[in-house]
Amino acid sequence: MYRQGKKRDIVTDFLPPTFAEFKKSTEDFKQLNELLSPVMLSTLETGKIVRGLTGIPDKGPILFVGHHQLLGIEELSLFDVVSVYGGVPVSPINMYKLLEKNESVLLYPGGAREVLHRKGEGYRCFWSDKQEFIRMAARFGVTIIPFGCVGEDDILEIAIDYNDQKNIPYLRDWIKSFNADLPSVRDTVIGEDGNQVLHLPVVLPKIPGRLYFLFGKPIETKGMDNLLMDKKLANDLYLHTKSEVGNLVSYLKRKREEDPYRSIMRRTLYRAILGASAQVPTFKP
Repeated sequence: MYRQGKKRDIVTDFLPPTFAEFKKSTEDFKQLNELLSPVMLSTLETGKIVRGLTGIPDKGPILFVGHHQLLGIEELSLFDVVSVYGGVPVSPINMYKLLEKNESVLLYPGGAREVLHRKGEGYRCFWSDKQEFIRMAARFGVTIIPFGCVGEDDILEIAIDYNDQKNIPYLRDWIKSFNADLPSVRDTVIGEDGNQVLHLPVVLPKIPGRLYFLFGKPIETKGMDNLLMDKKLANDLYLHTKSEVGNLVSYLKRKREEDPYRSIMRRTLYRAILGASAQVPTFKP
């Protein structure tokens, strides 16, 4: 929903969803939520991991920084829900406007290269060598929340990836033609890590597993104006944030093995006994 006018600013003219829209989107995702039973964890300032979102600050500006799973599965949307809730195209200008308004921003530095990763590249971060967001975060004293999410490998498996498709003449030519008409996607990254050729991998469904999300310990940039001018300090914080994301992913991959309800059969049985709205237990953080 946007204000009426001759010109529309995608950031400043945004109107939050109404209660009816919120209720509808909740209903739209109800079955998906029950199917995947996402586990939400956050980290307190003490470093303690707890279930729920207690560790996330309730005041902005906040920058959530994480990695994409296959096909962006952690962002599944129906009926354009992402836009309804304030999703905007990725650009420095939009990010600047949002942080200036003390909003929360969700950023995936790996972009399309992570969404369309190849076989054997699951949960690998494909980030640029440039500090794409650190200086802007310092400019507004943003709280950076690194996060990790795992579970797409319990739901989908890549059968034919880009490396396979580029060896098939017809598909190779079609992908080349399709990408020729598109603007360059983050071409500042050099080498294979920057190869963000847009294509559609062939995936096979698996018996639905479970999604796990872990929001890490907040990283404060307030009062760190030296990051604006000192490239080394900015790069150190950039690498630290990237490392934190990787550590959170590793933690979830390890701990989900201890989840007695990782199997959809056990989750279904649990809800059948205690009711569909019951929160299914998970591993002990």
